[in-house]
Amino acid sequence: MKYMLLMYANEAETPHYTPEETPEEYQAAAKAWYAFETEAKAAGVWDSFNGLTSVTDATSLRVRNGKALITDGPFAETHEQLGGYYVLDCKDLDEALAWAAKIPIAQYGTIEVRPLNKWSQK
Repeated sequence: MKYMLLMYANEAETPHYTPEETPEEYQAAAKAWYAFETEAKAAGVWDSFNGLTSVTDATSLRVRNGKALITDGPFAETHEQLGGYYVLDCKDLDEALAWAAKIPIAQYGTIEVRPLNKWSQK
């Protein structure tokens, strides 16, 4: 069963590689992400990963009464924004949750774990 692990965090509190961050801080964060990805690939659960640009780049669309309503930003006011996702092929929800707990962003954000519907399974 494939699970999508959606990563949410407050962008204002999320570590980013910025001029204020030292190369050592960036290297420490990158090492944690690399360790997770290497372990998931070695375990054979890795399917895919994608990160997203800032929520300030988002555009939302809703169709109401046949008219498209387009707004800047995310679809809802939240304190945490979707920053990316992994798709892992796990035997069950418990295994997916165990992997979710290893994702570095879980230390300061939220990981939403959802099974892909049967039509999405390859």
